Amino acid sequence: MNSGTATVSLKGLKRSFQQGDTRIEVLRGVDLDIMPGEIVALLGPSGSGKSTLLQAVGLLEGGFEGQIAIAGQQAESLPADARTRLRREHLGFVYQFHHLLPDFDARENVVMPQMIRGVSRPQAEERAESLLASLGLGERLTHRPSQLSGGEQQRVAVARALANRPTLVLADEPTGNLDEHTSDAVLAQFLELVRGEGSAALVATHNERLASRMDRVVRLKEGVLR
Repeated sequence: MNSGTATVSLKGLKRSFQQGDTRIEVLRGVDLDIMPGEIVALLGPSGSGKSTLLQAVGLLEGGFEGQIAIAGQQAESLPADARTRLRREHLGFVYQFHHLLPDFDARENVVMPQMIRGVSRPQAEERAESLLASLGLGERLTHRPSQLSGGEQQRVAVARALANRPTLVLADEPTGNLDEHTSDAVLAQFLELVRGEGSAALVATHNERLASRMDRVVRLKEGVLR
């Protein structure tokens, strides 16, 4: 783990929703620094606001109060195109469901985000093949998602998230849709790959056992981190 400027820094982050006559405060003032190379588990029960917090850090929606700095850049007030650029250059995402493109094979699913960023196809394919091989999918490059098991699909999603060498990986219950044995295997590979790439990560989970394998655990309770 490196020292220096935080990869992500949150200060006083708040988010509330109006439901009829009731205002629901989901985030009540979250403060969090994640340092380069640090993998942080975000623990909390379903409905505690973990996904809302990840959406804030991922610059995926507005309506938040407070400050969000990513790789030293203040992000909360950036225009939409600048937020998109910051997301593309610094962030990678893994969700509970893999969200792979069904008409593309495993390699193509990892190639696509690289080409969107401007990487040449040969370079993108080389990077995709290397990542997939490191996840045990070297023989599955040309298989479409429907031809892969749940664990294999999620491994492809992990490779896709890391394809552009993100500064920060955001993972929302990345193994929550898998059985315990497969979940353990995928998480172990995810952590090994993230550490090998030198990325930082914020991983939302409700699983204490999985969280204990990360560098640090923070708990979201009643809208603040404890």
